[in-house]
Amino acid sequence: MTGTEPSARRVLHPPAGYRLAPSVRALTFSPYDPCARIVAGALWWATRTPAGPATLALRPTDGELVAEGWGPGAEWVVERADAVAGLRDDLTGFAELASAHPVVARLARDYHGLRMPATGLVFPRVLRAVFEQKVTGKEAYRAYAATVRHFAEPAPGPVRLLLPPEPAAVAATPYWVFHPFGVEQRRADTLRRAAAVADRLERCADAAEATRRLTAVAGIGPWTAAEVVRVAYGDPDAVSVGDYHVPNTVAWALAGEPRADDARMLALLEPFRGHRGRVCVLLEAAGIQAPKYGPRAPIRSFARY
Repeated sequence: MTGTEPSARRVLHPPAGYRLAPSVRALTFSPYDPCARIVAGALWWATRTPAGPATLALRPTDGELVAEGWGPGAEWVVERADAVAGLRDDLTGFAELASAHPVVARLARDYHGLRMPATGLVFPRVLRAVFEQKVTGKEAYRAYAATVRHFAEPAPGPVRLLLPPEPAAVAATPYWVFHPFGVEQRRADTLRRAAAVADRLERCADAAEATRRLTAVAGIGPWTAAEVVRVAYGDPDAVSVGDYHVPNTVAWALAGEPRADDARMLALLEPFRGHRGRVCVLLEAAGIQAPKYGPRAPIRSFARY
């Protein structure tokens, strides 16, 4: 780690009502995420940038947001700190669309301070999304945390965080190394294939190009691609088709139907095209879930890839 003094700093001016923690929560896997955490209302986020490793801190202070960076990539993360905080999130047209449905209109009003982050980095999100394929949230987090700790490269800065693993190191790791982390060969090989083309993935110009390149990787389908581009590019229209729970949540919230398939979910979200993913984010933020029949399962579990 480097010293406690940041090597880059910037003051941001969020809109009235902006809420940091709900906006950036998607950047943390759990309160114990080795790469990111929210402490005393501030985000600490460790990552790899084109300029090198970095840690970004975002702290709300007197209506402003102070961004500070450590490490070789400090300037890079601070320069795009507003995007990471969700302050580049474009809500143009959403209020009009939301007004067409009472539930969405209420959520848009109640959660008006929530913004969608855009990290500009693809592979760290691929790492998490691949581990979330077809397993419970608890199993996915265990695999993710164990993998990060296996490579165990300390992040710069005053807080004890680890960097996401270097893609080249992941690509060169035999699939069986991931077995003790609860990762079977299919997901391990998917992650290794994505790591091998990480440079090309990071060069994508937008969410559409990234989706095309991601789904060209064997083992990555629409669900995984949507999970990645929603955070890497802040794509407000990315819908996680293939999720076990989301179609039921959407159908219950928008039509009072306790069960639905992907086709029904997409039909109900169609009036919000351009912001379909945002509607799903708001439903999750509000904790809305369809009635459960049978064993309780985590909301993010059992997704298809």
